[in-house]
Amino acid sequence: MSHEDATHGPAPMPAVDPEPMHRAVDALAAALHEYVGTAVGVRAEFGAAEADEDPRILALENRIGQLNATLFDTLHDGLGMHPDLTSSVWGPEQEQDRHEHEVPEGAVIAEPFYLGFLVAAPQQPADMTLDGVIERLDEAGEEVAKRLLDGGYEVVEWAASRGQAAAFGDDADDDEEDDDR
Repeated sequence: MSHEDATHGPAPMPAVDPEPMHRAVDALAAALHEYVGTAVGVRAEFGAAEADEDPRILALENRIGQLNATLFDTLHDGLGMHPDLTSSVWGPEQEQDRHEHEVPEGAVIAEPFYLGFLVAAPQQPADMTLDGVIERLDEAGEEVAKRLLDGGYEVVEWAASRGQAAAFGDDADDDEEDDDR
């Protein structure tokens, strides 16, 4: 992945062949369709926890992760871009459903706290991938939030994230409020 070639330069690139990019997307889409079919079948056989750890699911998640990397490399090599195609972002309508709470009147201003982990991929062959880590952290986060609430704290918001700490209060509305002060 060189950053010294024309794809990373300031000049527009009018003659780009999109075919390799479309092939990478098609391969990823096919794997995602296979995942859905397999997940439905595995879930019909097992409970949710067992299905999450089923070797067929783990193998497909690993393959999808590799195809995501291939798509990234193809876009990067062809366009010089650094696409973020693996983040999960919920839209505003979904956010409202998830965050119906307000900070109670008289509560002290909330502060973010972080607990970080540096997790290495399992040695091959393994029945798990790094993609399963976020789900485990999410489950643990639910438990920690419950324990904090049980201890009398107000948990305004919590998140499990991969790659960097979740940013709380970084909405555009918050920025506008900061500008007004």
